[in-house]
Amino acid sequence: MTSFATFGNELYTGKRSYNFVGRRKIWFSIAAVVVILSILMPIIRGGFNLGIDFRGGSEFTVSNVQHTDAGIGERAVTDIVPGTVPRVANIAGNTMRIQTDKLTDDETIKVKAALIKAYGVNEDHVTSTFVGPTWGADVTKQAVLGLIVFVLLATLLMALYFRTWRMSVAAIIGLLVVMFTTAGLYSASDFEVTPSAIIGFLTILSYSLYDTVVVFDKIRENTSDVESSTRRTFAEEVNLAVNQTLVRSINTMMVAVLPVASVLFIGAFLLGAGTLRDLSLALFIGIIVSTFSTVFIAAPMYAWLRMHEPSLVKQAKRVSQRRAAEKAAQTERDNSSAVTA
Repeated sequence: MTSFATFGNELYTGKRSYNFVGRRKIWFSIAAVVVILSILMPIIRGGFNLGIDFRGGSEFTVSNVQHTDAGIGERAVTDIVPGTVPRVANIAGNTMRIQTDKLTDDETIKVKAALIKAYGVNEDHVTSTFVGPTWGADVTKQAVLGLIVFVLLATLLMALYFRTWRMSVAAIIGLLVVMFTTAGLYSASDFEVTPSAIIGFLTILSYSLYDTVVVFDKIRENTSDVESSTRRTFAEEVNLAVNQTLVRSINTMMVAVLPVASVLFIGAFLLGAGTLRDLSLALFIGIIVSTFSTVFIAAPMYAWLRMHEPSLVKQAKRVSQRRAAEKAAQTERDNSSAVTA
């Protein structure tokens, strides 16, 4: 079996190549379908599963419980406030979190007493807090503002760094694919959207830009003198750059995603550390999607945005003419060898 190092070397030298740019219509079509489904998913499900920090409400934390059955907390709340739909989660080994809509002071006292009795704990093991709608609206506003500022700054910095708006546009399109896909998958998982999830979301956008910059740097290096070259067309040089950085992208993704996967699957699911799920899920999905987006969307998009420029069209014709001449010369040599034989 070919080793991974040999595989990477063959990709770098061009001995082995995958046609990412040439099949861009397939990737763009798949991305369009995924983005549309990601937009429809929250609509079909009735929106995101917003945490209490965004929607407001009452929250109870019960520690030192003997049983972590969510049904115990649900029944304790609904017996006091019929019609409410509590959200009960095990956020640690022996700690339960119960979230409800806004309760009155009297209802809060009664629910607290019911939880003490239901879980068989002391009074000091149950705490209650209230998050008002104003706080939730302010958190939502700040999250949206942070996202908008991030995208605008990323667009500006990419344009300044690469000195071409086309690279900036291609990078942002890849970033938007990551945003919508991650949000859609997060909605499908029905995990709560919390401030931690937003932090994770912004973190993976930064990771996506990092991966894109690495690939685009190689593209810029390969295409610096492409207009005077007849070795490869512009699209072929871009495709070569993607192949040359493919192993690095895979390695970076694996190094980044493995600890996150450990937090998500071992910490959150096996050990019951529920407070880590929202952050780790956003990171886990985003890191993987970011790598695919750079390879299949951002780089091919940049090639597509530039390959129709008059100078590059002429350069592609020169490459084609050179190859045709070489093929004709090779055919003539083969014919001469056959006659001699």
